[in-house]
Amino acid sequence: MPKAKEGKRKTKGALLPIPILQKFLKTYEKYCAQSQTSVCPAIKKDLKKSIDSERILKKFTLVKPSSPRIVPPISLEPLLMTIRDECYKLGKEMCIWGFQLSNPEVARLALFLESKGHTTCPFTTLEIVDCKMDLWSLERLGKALQLSSLRSLVLDYCKFGNEEIESILSGLENNQSLYGLSLRFCGLGPWSGSKLGSIISQSAICELHLDGNSLLCSGALALLRPIAEYAEMKEKDGMAPPVSPDTATPSQLLQMSQRGSSLLGQTAKSSEAGTAKTTLGKKKNKKGIKKKAKALAEAGPWLVKLHLADNGIDGKEGEHLVEFTRILTCLIRFSAHLREVDLGSNALGEMAAADILQALRARKTGKLPILKITVTPQISSDTFTSIWKNSKKSKTKTIQKKKKMAKTRI
Repeated sequence: MPKAKEGKRKTKGALLPIPILQKFLKTYEKYCAQSQTSVCPAIKKDLKKSIDSERILKKFTLVKPSSPRIVPPISLEPLLMTIRDECYKLGKEMCIWGFQLSNPEVARLALFLESKGHTTCPFTTLEIVDCKMDLWSLERLGKALQLSSLRSLVLDYCKFGNEEIESILSGLENNQSLYGLSLRFCGLGPWSGSKLGSIISQSAICELHLDGNSLLCSGALALLRPIAEYAEMKEKDGMAPPVSPDTATPSQLLQMSQRGSSLLGQTAKSSEAGTAKTTLGKKKNKKGIKKKAKALAEAGPWLVKLHLADNGIDGKEGEHLVEFTRILTCLIRFSAHLREVDLGSNALGEMAAADILQALRARKTGKLPILKITVTPQISSDTFTSIWKNSKKSKTKTIQKKKKMAKTRI
């Protein structure tokens, strides 16, 4: 009997998306016709694939076709209007690749992001890759980020000057919901380092991807200084650093949610009340608390992942490299949150690599979590091998842990 019931549930759940998605496609085509724009082939393909496979469509990918050239052009607006009118609440990711976005398109997207809890499509991930936007659009998007519920923002291959990056980052100050920010190959220079460092220090961002820019030693130094100095201060004072949602215990996560803003705090309480009524046990309850607390992560200067590959960090800046190495090794020694650093394609040199190796050994002595670090192989093979060995998990410890778990099960 239980198996038969389970089979009925699966059939019912599988059939549910088909009429919804079929209606969604018709509405999307209608709005494209009304606005005299073309249907995006990628969106249409994904919708039909979801209909055929009887699965929910969670990711919308608006891609500019390379060839043949489509006339009239594809627009973002019909898609957003369809999501609104169909009250499609199942979408989680919005990806826009290779477009020249107009002011009306960005304005409509901003309205979606600003709804925060009431939007018809609760995006948690926004990818705007290799797109062009003018200063007005970037300022409008920056304002929307202040009120959005995004967890991840990707703006790779979008070229930004000083004013443009200021407009975007202004919306991330004191942001407690966004944990992932990617600005790869965006043309960022040393001038962006201090602004990024300030944003990281005052927000919940714990994953930062800046590969392929030109921060140089001075920009990278300005970025890392407040984070490293804070970690060192906490270590010397013997105080616990801000709690990361990736490393916190369930009780710590509950405390984090209680320290959120009043509006988010009320949401958290209602969520906990809902989970308390369920009969799924303590594990389910803790999982619910952890999931909610991730959206209420404490703002503070801590990072879990830092990617700075191919940023021109090398010996050409002389004293800046020495100071950058000092700050970086300070972060490696004292940050309990840091788990991954990518410095590939930066010619740091032998002395800097040796200092990084010493910091990794000190981190291990201090019994901090293993740090995965990538450096350029353009150093001596001994130093490179030692860094690699000190930045990976020990196989013997993993085997011992597995044996211990096996014994407890027996």
